Amino acid sequence: MAHYRTGFISDLHLGTRGCNAAAVLHFLREHEFDTLYLVGDLIDIWALRRGIYWPQSHNDVIQKILRKGRKGTKLIYIPGNHDELVSDFLGEYGSISIVKDAIHVTADGRRIFVLHGHETDTVVQNHKWLAYVGDVGYTLLLKLNPLVNWFRRRFGAGYWSLSAYVKKRVKDAVNFIGSFEKAIVRYAEDRQVQGVLCGHIHSPAVHALGETMYYNTGDFVESCSAIVEHHDGRLELLTGLYVDAVAPPPEPAAEASLPTPGLA
Repeated sequence: MAHYRTGFISDLHLGTRGCNAAAVLHFLREHEFDTLYLVGDLIDIWALRRGIYWPQSHNDVIQKILRKGRKGTKLIYIPGNHDELVSDFLGEYGSISIVKDAIHVTADGRRIFVLHGHETDTVVQNHKWLAYVGDVGYTLLLKLNPLVNWFRRRFGAGYWSLSAYVKKRVKDAVNFIGSFEKAIVRYAEDRQVQGVLCGHIHSPAVHALGETMYYNTGDFVESCSAIVEHHDGRLELLTGLYVDAVAPPPEPAAEASLPTPGLA
């Protein structure tokens, strides 16, 4: 079992069929942290409003996170747009701190501004109805993922995300991601930080934007990714954290939902 100073995960979207709960559980079982940040969209309240989907594996994820807290891991929960109702309950709850955002200081003294990222998404902030429409279209792509991967497994191929592939190939989506990254860095400028870390757009990344490092945790829907801090302060992006159980045979259609305007 690997032990890290800090872990950052986001966009689990518990309560949807798109959530790769098996991958989340495997990651949490194989990695220990002094501090674990839950960087938004832990639970998809948008989806649960449209229809209840909550299998035992989603309970297991919540229980595993809480168990880590009981064993000494400091849990910091930053609500996103899909679990924005949690923002009404900021405060300390045992080992869990619910905060709007946070400044994380690495072991080597760097200041990292941590937020979900929807704060700079103009569609989410000003045109929520359009965000819901985009959410439905994105969900349709996600519903095709199990079917595609069922056939891929039959032919001995590994897991592959149709929705992630489409997103990376659409010019507007690529432009949106680039604009989002720049907006996030500008949003953090007055906080005197050396880096900014977020989720929201389901696109894992680590790179410099000017003098500021940009970190995106990705998600546990498409990329199954996370960011960890080593004990020397180095931040590392872990991707491809799939397990065999995350791509089951197709199930009957059901109400589900995922990120914002076609992206997050």
